Amino acid sequence: MSTAAEQPPGGNVPQPAATAEDLRATLARIAPDAVPTFDAERATAITRAREQVSSAPVRRFLRQWALYVAIERHPDMAARLRRLEDRAAHVTDPDEARAIASEIGRILDKAAAEAGVADGGAR
Repeated sequence: MSTAAEQPPGGNVPQPAATAEDLRATLARIAPDAVPTFDAERATAITRAREQVSSAPVRRFLRQWALYVAIERHPDMAARLRRLEDRAAHVTDPDEARAIASEIGRILDKAAAEAGVADGGAR
């Protein structure tokens, strides 16, 4: 079994429903290395939800991973985001930092719209 991402020709993987099962199944296809992190964070979210008697931790978890999947469904966009994040960590020019932040924001907004997440959330 390969751990390489499996995408249809053209990389056209549909955005799954924001359920743990659908997100995990899509992750297994497009970003299999992320599945162990997904599973660990899911367990943590469920534990916190029980402790807090609140669904908020699970909602946050699903939103975060729906956004992650929306980005990873587009390999070029995901790679661009990683390059921008890396550059942002080292940039010293304020104008360049603003331009990088703006482009990151556009990527997150696009992914949020595809994922059905209102404000982009956190990756």
